[in-house]
Amino acid sequence: MKPWRVLVPVDFGGASHKSDLSRSVPSRASRRRYTGRVRPPLLMIVAITSLAAFACSDESPVSPTQPSAATLRIVFFGSTTRRSDLPASAQACVGGVGATHIHPSWRDFAGISLQPVPPDRYQITFSDVPLDTRVSFRINDQNSCDENPTGAVTRNVFANDVRLIQNATTPVDEPGYALTVAANGAVSQ
Repeated sequence: MKPWRVLVPVDFGGASHKSDLSRSVPSRASRRRYTGRVRPPLLMIVAITSLAAFACSDESPVSPTQPSAATLRIVFFGSTTRRSDLPASAQACVGGVGATHIHPSWRDFAGISLQPVPPDRYQITFSDVPLDTRVSFRINDQNSCDENPTGAVTRNVFANDVRLIQNATTPVDEPGYALTVAANGAVSQ
């Protein structure tokens, strides 16, 4: 008995005799006719797939993804404790300023608290600053209320270790800083 003619106990829709099961297995001649018709299209599919795989190989030139944001570290050198010599006229400003904070333009000037690093520094690091785009920010600190009625800081501010000069006005007419950050972190005003 040939291996392809082995009888398998499967019901083929009512076939119950050996002769009925034998007729359900295709003959050798009909298999050759079927294979002869399938082989050329199958070879064509293999050829097309091979060409497509070669065309899509990893050796195709790929442009590297350019970063769209830079990291910016802002440091404000100022006392982290409230000055005791602030005049009484500055008390409304002190109450309005609250904790020392920053208003960055790339975040719609939302107030974000700066991290105090006692005794004389505040800092924050942003990783979402748009590259090669002029951005601005302002810092408000209670200890600056005798210099500016809103507590806006106008000196001792650094961005990526570059000393900044007050060179901008933020939307509520408060002094601030404007700068541009390059992909390598270089800051220019």
